[in-house]
Amino acid sequence: MTRLVTGLGYAGLLPFAASVAGVWVLRDYPRALSQQGFIVYSLAILCFIAGSLWGTARGRAGGDKALRLLVSNGVVLFAVCSVLTAQAVIAAGLLALAHLATLWYERGSSAARGWYSRMRVQLTLLVVALHIAYIAGLIVRGSA
Repeated sequence: MTRLVTGLGYAGLLPFAASVAGVWVLRDYPRALSQQGFIVYSLAILCFIAGSLWGTARGRAGGDKALRLLVSNGVVLFAVCSVLTAQAVIAAGLLALAHLATLWYERGSSAARGWYSRMRVQLTLLVVALHIAYIAGLIVRGSA
């Protein structure tokens, strides 16, 4: 199961990387599709992570459970508002912050420090790096 989860986690980076490459090398409609795809995919991943937080809230008690549910909903609302800015650079920056904030919350609210925790840190840092590469592509290529 560890290999499956790890494989799926890292495979989830491929759409980010493909979209970043598209922003840097494509033109016209394919580039616009890459630009939009990156933002939508980042939003989708944040919703997935928020759903994971929601799911793990069941095993929590009292205030910890309530906080986890509120954070899971807050992440989604923040991410959606980020996308609604309709400014790709701003949206990508805010989405990167949401990825980091979600990781920060997870690490602070869980005592687990095994392979999954290490994988989440690695994946989140790679996702943030891809957000930075995406923003740089928008700025350099003149879509910012």
